Amino acid sequence: MNALRIALAELWGLFVEDATLTIGTLICVALAAFVIPRVGIEAQWHGPLFFLAIVVMLLENVYRGARRP
Repeated sequence: MNALRIALAELWGLFVEDATLTIGTLICVALAAFVIPRVGIEAQWHGPLFFLAIVVMLLENVYRGARRP
C-alpha cells in the first residue's frame, strides 16, 4: 500500500509541481469561462484578456520562485 501511495504522489507531483501555479491557472480559466463573458466586454477581447491573466499569473509565479533561496 505504501508503494501505491508513493507512486500516486510522484504522479501528482509530475503534473502539479507548484500548487499555487495550478490554482492560479484554474482561477484564470474560471474567470475566462464565467466572468469575462458576463462583464459586457466584446467577444474579440475574451481571448486577449485570458492570455493577459495567464501571463500575469505566470510572471508572479516566476518572480516568487526567483526569490526563494
